[in-house]
Amino acid sequence: MLRKSVTQSFGAAISSWTTDHLTDTVVRRSKRMILDTLGVGLLGTSTPVFQTALQYSRKYEAKEKSSIWGRPGLSLPAQYSAFVNGIAVHAMDFDDTWHPATHPSGAVLPALLALAETLPDKPSGLQLLLAFNIGIEVQGRLMRFSNEAQHIPKRFHPPSVVGVMGSTAATSKLLGLSSAQCVEALGIAASYAGAPMANAATQTKPLHIGNATRRGLEASLLALFGLEGNKHILDIDSGFRVFYKDYTPTEIPSGTCGGSFRWVLEDQDVAFKRFPAHLGMHWVAEAAAAVREKLLGEDPNFDFGQVRKVTLRVPKSKYIDCPFPKTEHEARHSFQFNGCSALLDGHVSTDSFTNAQIERKSLKDLLLTTQIENPEDNPSNFDKMYCEVQVQTADGRIQTARCDTFYGHWRNPLKQVDLVRKFNANATTVLSLEVAEDIVSIIDDLENIPDCTVLSSCLQTTDQSARGASVCGA
Repeated sequence: MLRKSVTQSFGAAISSWTTDHLTDTVVRRSKRMILDTLGVGLLGTSTPVFQTALQYSRKYEAKEKSSIWGRPGLSLPAQYSAFVNGIAVHAMDFDDTWHPATHPSGAVLPALLALAETLPDKPSGLQLLLAFNIGIEVQGRLMRFSNEAQHIPKRFHPPSVVGVMGSTAATSKLLGLSSAQCVEALGIAASYAGAPMANAATQTKPLHIGNATRRGLEASLLALFGLEGNKHILDIDSGFRVFYKDYTPTEIPSGTCGGSFRWVLEDQDVAFKRFPAHLGMHWVAEAAAAVREKLLGEDPNFDFGQVRKVTLRVPKSKYIDCPFPKTEHEARHSFQFNGCSALLDGHVSTDSFTNAQIERKSLKDLLLTTQIENPEDNPSNFDKMYCEVQVQTADGRIQTARCDTFYGHWRNPLKQVDLVRKFNANATTVLSLEVAEDIVSIIDDLENIPDCTVLSSCLQTTDQSARGASVCGA
């Protein structure tokens, strides 16, 4: 028997995985990811980048349409629904982050929910969970083929590369594509991949997620209609290898139930953010807040105008070293801004990125005292990095604090009560609390829900239509 190529092994696995492969840990973790993604996506519908993408996408029409989150009665062709909802998920950089570094859920969930609404036989919640986890699994495996992927990215934004492949795998499963069709879909998807890091800290960065989830769905639909791609896209030098210089792929083992197969998510959980900014900012914010507590412990009336020097010891990464951010997107990608905000306020929150907060004099004065150091023992790696904040005052006092693992990191995961609290805070910017609580209940029992499109109904439910309903859309 001829040995399968890596690409063929991926196609065979995507096609053959069943709900029997799902484990309790994977189901629990993926439901948390789905809940968080929907919450940050709903919050993201209030942003200018979402509004721009929605205005553009409304030019397109189709008989089969899918919902736009938080916009009752508004629907678009599935690809454009996935596009704008995906943009909403990453509009404020509030979505989950994995290791190796990527944003896994936003590249997969919008496409799955959009596709599910168009299918004649609506998928169950368990089928949605399976397809979602396949999309996550493919991303995790592709990133583990490269050591470069272990580090904070320098050249391209990972969701634009592995995310589109994950979206393709997930939607191929929901469409019921054959093993051979899944191979074609992966080949097609690779030609949609890639976005330069130059657009980080701009309004264009959220498009990386929107394009990944949309283009992955398109690749699966094109394969369904018979389009062919390179059948060895994951194997050859001119294929997926062009994105990672040290790419060394391996096959997914055949006979994936039991044996040597284990979901990547089983061993590597995701990080959930407590405020909308690049993941690295969460280390610096926690360390700075600890320094603030020490200063106020010495003097409850301490004047932060007396700070003469702030030193941030962080990993080297050019795109998150932004001394004087001018926009909310730059502020979300600035060690200096987030460290100084936490030092002044004791925390960083959604409100920290308003123009009023960015432009306040006390913050700008503190930024002028701030310098970055990149210790050699502090790698640009979300699993190994740390942040140390040191503050020197006018009278010569020095206070220092270090954060090795912030609350929300996979080593110190958010408690479920805090994850639900985050979801409710985000979702109720668009929906009523009653609807938000219905969504929490549905996701909590998702593996037993017969029709997963009830989620899409909830995401468009107005306050009035929800009143008196135990489950929105039901």
